[in-house]
Amino acid sequence: MIPCSETDCACEVERHDCKLVALTGGPGAGKTAVLEVVRKHLCQHVAVLPEAAGIVFGGGFPRGSGDVERRAAQCAIYHVQRQLERVSTASNAYAVALCDRGTLDGLAYWPGPESSYFEELQTSKALELARYRAVIHLRTPHADGGYDFSNPLRIESAAQAAEADQRILEAWSEHPRRIVIDSSSTFVEKLLRAVEAIRAELPVCCRRHEVPEVDRALAHT
Repeated sequence: MIPCSETDCACEVERHDCKLVALTGGPGAGKTAVLEVVRKHLCQHVAVLPEAAGIVFGGGFPRGSGDVERRAAQCAIYHVQRQLERVSTASNAYAVALCDRGTLDGLAYWPGPESSYFEELQTSKALELARYRAVIHLRTPHADGGYDFSNPLRIESAAQAAEADQRILEAWSEHPRRIVIDSSSTFVEKLLRAVEAIRAELPVCCRRHEVPEVDRALAHT
């Protein structure tokens, strides 16, 4: 077993064919914690991409409630997401690029029929589904089940978050390799199930890193 405090991998493969894996779910589902654990403990052949929406809105893009503003925001997020994926898949250093959301998440926030989303972006659902080797969906907890308001970019109430989570679930429903992870009695259980789902998408030679007990405990706080 490779020590979990080290991300160096004993893999002897020098070049990898990078696959995209989307980690998605509604607001407050726990994606940030899962991505941090993956970033810290899985091997260097996993690229963890930042959330495109965080880049867009955190950079000052207007977040209006009108249809024009909402469409503009989702178009901006889509194109940032595509370019983040482009950079990671261009490198043979990564076996998996773990995406903080995927391009079909925009359907959950798009004002108008689904068809107009693809017309606006000049793509199709089939093309976007085919981009990702797997989709791992973390379900948003209920208001009394641990929904977290601490993220300053999170503006949804627990009820709104649950509705968004359901729309995202429907957006990815046709993906042939979708893993849905429901909320557990403890977040640590949910986190470890997510990490194992991500690990399963790695080459066998890159699967030997473990999450230490201390970080399991921290994830519960």
